[in-house]
Amino acid sequence: MAPRASWKGYLKLSLVSCPVRLYPATSASERISFNQLHKKTHNRINMKPVDPELGLVERADLVKGYEYEDKQYIIIDDADLDAVRIESNHTMNIEAFVDEDEVDVIYQDAPYYMAPDGAMAEETFAVLREAMRKSGKLAIARLVLSSRERVVTIGARENGMFVCTLRNPNEVRGTAEYFGNIPAGKPDPEMLQLAEALIKQKETTFDPKNYEDRYEVALMTMIREKLKGHKPIIAAAPERGNVINLMDALKASLSQSKPPAKSKSKADEPAKPAAKKAAAGGAPENPLKANLLKAVGKSKK
Repeated sequence: MAPRASWKGYLKLSLVSCPVRLYPATSASERISFNQLHKKTHNRINMKPVDPELGLVERADLVKGYEYEDKQYIIIDDADLDAVRIESNHTMNIEAFVDEDEVDVIYQDAPYYMAPDGAMAEETFAVLREAMRKSGKLAIARLVLSSRERVVTIGARENGMFVCTLRNPNEVRGTAEYFGNIPAGKPDPEMLQLAEALIKQKETTFDPKNYEDRYEVALMTMIREKLKGHKPIIAAAPERGNVINLMDALKASLSQSKPPAKSKSKADEPAKPAAKKAAAGGAPENPLKANLLKAVGKSKK
């Protein structure tokens, strides 16, 4: 059975238009969820609206209210909403093109796949797709979803296109409140180099299959065991270990993650001055740096 499109209309660029369909690119239907049951009857609980003064009320008596001040509301009825409703013209009109890396990921919201609607649309669709792919551009367009206008980006993806709705700028929080008090000083160059070496050792190609939701897997395992009448398996909490400083942490990480080298190189030499200084009774300039240097030395032996 073919997937159901969530939107059908036309992708339009100047005088060129192409019938297309949008499909949700993600789904949460496989995510484990729970229902609220009564502890004795195990009947599913119905959530009913309650007024603090009247008690249980009928849903037909509910209205929408906007809180403009604390506990102060203005009533919004269907006529008010109809007055500002944006009529869908079923057209995704491209307004501009931007470089792919210009759209900050924090503005990206809901993802969709876009495909041509019918064989007659395939040629036009392919031309627009490949033009964007070769130029490295994303299209900026608007469309109406659920009576609400959304700004979207459109880009080439495999044989189709990828559409992503964008958050309104006023939904995105600024960084000053969170990052403003973080010192701007540069870290020690040698320690930075060691940290970069650790990153290099752990480089890989991203495959989402390697990063499954372990909590979701544990939940399903527990559910299956309970269905069999078994007691749930309790996972042991990971050991936290002792708290160590950054130099010791980098030392341990590099030692564990890098295989022993076949031969010793001159790259080991930077670790020696700090070791000699310590042996002579003098404290190294920076204990963190000294430990990092030892860590690199051990990882290369």
